[in-house]
Amino acid sequence: MLPAERKRTIVQLVTERDGCSVSELAAELEFSKATIRRDLRDLESQGRIKRSHGGAVPASSAGTERPYGQREVDHYAEKQAIGDRAAQEVREGHVVCFDAGSTTMEVARAIPDTDYVAATNMPELATEVAERDVDAKLTGGSLRPRTRALVGPMAERTIGRMNFDLLFLGTNALDSAAGLSTPNEDEAAVKELMVERARRVVLVADASKFGDRSFVSFADLDQADLLVTDASPSGALATALADADVTVEEVST
Repeated sequence: MLPAERKRTIVQLVTERDGCSVSELAAELEFSKATIRRDLRDLESQGRIKRSHGGAVPASSAGTERPYGQREVDHYAEKQAIGDRAAQEVREGHVVCFDAGSTTMEVARAIPDTDYVAATNMPELATEVAERDVDAKLTGGSLRPRTRALVGPMAERTIGRMNFDLLFLGTNALDSAAGLSTPNEDEAAVKELMVERARRVVLVADASKFGDRSFVSFADLDQADLLVTDASPSGALATALADADVTVEEVST
């Protein structure tokens, strides 16, 4: 395969799948990771894709709500490290709620063999934990393909009847004044209910979310107990988190 053809294939795969990792592209195209990384640098300079940590996403991903496939490969190493640390919060016998998202998925993958009950509005995450003999509960509801989250009245009714020892919560944006926010009203309603029904809330968010605001706020900062992230917040956000008595734990990648 000539370099030009290989690069065209990379753009096609990244676009069709809403994002690909370097490892995925190297395996599929049968070229080294170093070659794929060079191609991604060239393609980004041409404006044909956008590089992310560990892979690439389509160049047209500047919208307010990126598809799950794009978010899955963006800041991947950071999300893995966050997941490894956050997973340590799970105790035997816990009822654990997982918000839908790429970072909460990494938390689920990192939990060691433990007897706990999982509840989630993300079918893919439910399958992930069920394959390890974890009792998994799905909320039901309408599936949003863009984020792979179940939302709507059915999901809200189910969550409203549940009680959680622990919630792993994701967010699109984290701001000192707006708190936690997301682009979609239906997802905001589900997240808000999850927070209300949880005894302890662990927010998992990489530093790219700091200082941003999205369309709908769904929780105040003081509703989180612990923030696990890859970089310490600074400025107004750091002050607001301290005032809200949120413990911040920074992980290394």
